Amino acid sequence: MVYHWDFYFLQRYIPLLWKGVLITLAYTVGTIFLGLLIGLVVGMGRLSRSKLVNIPLVAFIEAFRCTPLLVQIVWFYYALPVLLGIQIPATAAAVLTLSLYTAAFYAEIFRGGIVSIEQGQWDAGRALGLARWHMMRKVILPQAIRRMIPPFVNQSITQLKNTSLVSTIAVPDLLYQGTLITADTYRPLEVYTVVALIYFAMLFPSTLLAQAYERHLAKGK
Repeated sequence: MVYHWDFYFLQRYIPLLWKGVLITLAYTVGTIFLGLLIGLVVGMGRLSRSKLVNIPLVAFIEAFRCTPLLVQIVWFYYALPVLLGIQIPATAAAVLTLSLYTAAFYAEIFRGGIVSIEQGQWDAGRALGLARWHMMRKVILPQAIRRMIPPFVNQSITQLKNTSLVSTIAVPDLLYQGTLITADTYRPLEVYTVVALIYFAMLFPSTLLAQAYERHLAKGK
């Protein structure tokens, strides 16, 4: 049996696909922003020497890093409302899960970047009489951020791919729109091929930019 490809019918679904693209990008940008804020707080907290501070933060990080994102999305949407006794909208569950998930990775990037700075830099800051916050802001962070940017970019690119999982709880992202079109046309090969190509068109340039920036940083060294 020879399959006859036909992409022409997808023209009438272009508005639906565009809607999916915009929602996907909105979730990506929004959860990256929230993830950065939460990750910064958690990452800075991980620098504390207090076990009372570190143990809960480590538990948070490992809970999100060591369980599948799909399981987390389903848990936040179906199980958390049972515990809280309130219904959580799919959009809220998706934003919350994606933000906390990526925050766990961002937190380790923040912490790793800061602790990677040589001890001599810390000693120099203390020798200048700088308080810890001023030393962090003027001496440590400017050097650490340079090392953080490549993994930040890579994690952010991964976040765009992760958003496709929210379609499992009926968030109308690109993949979910593709599912609706497939149910209406019974042409999954064409639909999901186009959806995959759209994801590729969004991700591949970002990957090239990340690689170019890493080469730029390497030359700067």
